[in-house]
Amino acid sequence: MMTLNGKIKAKAKDIGFDLVGITPAERLRDEAEHLAEWLSRGYHATMYWMERNRERRIDPRNIVEGAQSVISVATNYYTPHEIVDHPERGKISRYGWGDDYHDIVGDRLKQLWEYIKEIEPEAEGRYYVDTGPVMDKVWAERAGLGWIGKHTNLISREFGSWLFLGEIITTLTLEYDIPTQDYCGTCRRCIDACPTEAIVDEYVLDSNKCLSYLTIENRNEYPEEIKPNTDQWIFGCDVCQDVCPWNVKFAQPTAIEGFQPRPENLNPLLVDIVNMAQEDFSRQFRKSPVKRTKLKGLQRNAHAVIDGRAE
Repeated sequence: MMTLNGKIKAKAKDIGFDLVGITPAERLRDEAEHLAEWLSRGYHATMYWMERNRERRIDPRNIVEGAQSVISVATNYYTPHEIVDHPERGKISRYGWGDDYHDIVGDRLKQLWEYIKEIEPEAEGRYYVDTGPVMDKVWAERAGLGWIGKHTNLISREFGSWLFLGEIITTLTLEYDIPTQDYCGTCRRCIDACPTEAIVDEYVLDSNKCLSYLTIENRNEYPEEIKPNTDQWIFGCDVCQDVCPWNVKFAQPTAIEGFQPRPENLNPLLVDIVNMAQEDFSRQFRKSPVKRTKLKGLQRNAHAVIDGRAE
């Protein structure tokens, strides 16, 4: 007879998750210290929400009363398409080429939770896809899905780091998986390749310098000192992942059609972004992660690339 763990993991795979693991819901002690140090250095930039709800962020039992387990899942989104360096074109991060992962992964997590409630009606819990005060990568690492690399992304031996993460925090007591070891070794390719030197130390990212933060989360003016180093990125940045040996060797094409790139999102002309009307932005990026930066932000990013090219 299949155990409860077995049923949950089998259902997760049946729904379409590529990786699933389970770990105890407990207070994160070492990670809490690391988070406090990172925040004290101001490396979160203007992401002030990371300062709030800190007790919920470091202890899932403050999110779900009586929580016993965290079920972590990962979804591979890699597609073997490439973008080219061209002075008149901007680059969009691979995860922004297709449909919004919040919708796709969120729908699948909802299915998994509904299944759990069906077989264990007394279970309480909540699920998240990058939408709450949850340290997704930490829980995924603890659940054995992979390890947090020097670029601070989760790396799986099976899929590299092209992964969307999600989790269910539940009151169910389950059997727990063993964390994997760190396989980064002495490699520093992500650190050396970062165009803005945002990876200030191994496993430490300064968001103030990170192109992903600057082009998405940042709502202020684009820093002048960064403009010469945009590397043409107008939404996100994949440099640290593109050079990672685990991605070069082990990336596998996703089975999810929704993550396939929309051709117009691979290498858009900068002039088209600068002159884009709101209705065109809404049409082109409908149900896309890119809509998060809004037209004004995307145009700011395109101008930063153009300005940096002129310097």
